[in-house]
Amino acid sequence: MGKEVLGKCPVCNSDTIVTRISCDNCNTTIEGEFTLCKFCRLTSEQKQFIDTFIKCRGNIKEMEKELGVSYPTVKNRLEDAAAALGHKPEPQVEEDGKKKEVLEKLNNGEIGFDEAMELLKG
Repeated sequence: MGKEVLGKCPVCNSDTIVTRISCDNCNTTIEGEFTLCKFCRLTSEQKQFIDTFIKCRGNIKEMEKELGVSYPTVKNRLEDAAAALGHKPEPQVEEDGKKKEVLEKLNNGEIGFDEAMELLKG
């Protein structure tokens, strides 16, 4: 079996295309311009991470054990892989800070329950 297709150009980092597909069994060859699936564009490290993520069924604690890294490292690698697949990053830190601030104001009696709910909804 041959080598894995490069999803990114090693010179300029642009997406690559496949121009020829061959069947080893019947010797059929098809030529044209074929795009690669988005998973082909992941680095080998990102592919390994996704494979481990699936193996651990998305359990972050298991990922920490399997990879021997901390929770923030797992989350960072997950965000990196998600971004490489075209998914926007989650604004987690900003939202957590906002939630904490609203809950503190509610707890201190600065705002009422209804106002807190409106602020949390955004």
